Amino acid sequence: MLMTFLNPFGAKAEALDPVTAVSMVKKGKAVLIDVRDPGELVQSGRAVGALNIPLGQIGQKADPKNAACPSELKTNVPIILYCATGSRSGMAGKVLRKLGYETVYNIGSLSAWQGAGGKVVR
Repeated sequence: MLMTFLNPFGAKAEALDPVTAVSMVKKGKAVLIDVRDPGELVQSGRAVGALNIPLGQIGQKADPKNAACPSELKTNVPIILYCATGSRSGMAGKVLRKLGYETVYNIGSLSAWQGAGGKVVR
């Protein structure tokens, strides 16, 4: 999995305007994933409706072949990722693309989500 993160030529998540992301999630047209660790969620909250799958677990928990994969995750449904700065969500995007997810976006950070009018729960 480490090589997936480091491969500069691997398919990655596309950048997405946070306003568009908020709209897509509100309309049920995408699944939002927070890839931060649980301790970070306690400190700053998480976007309303976001699944929390930490970066270190995304390869296993988001694998469509894994029976424990959340039912919301489907390879043909757009995925929108965020973290604290956009770095981890960028790495997670590469993993999800390798797992077969067709459309993966990265909005960067939770603050970008909030700045676009997205709600946060603590």
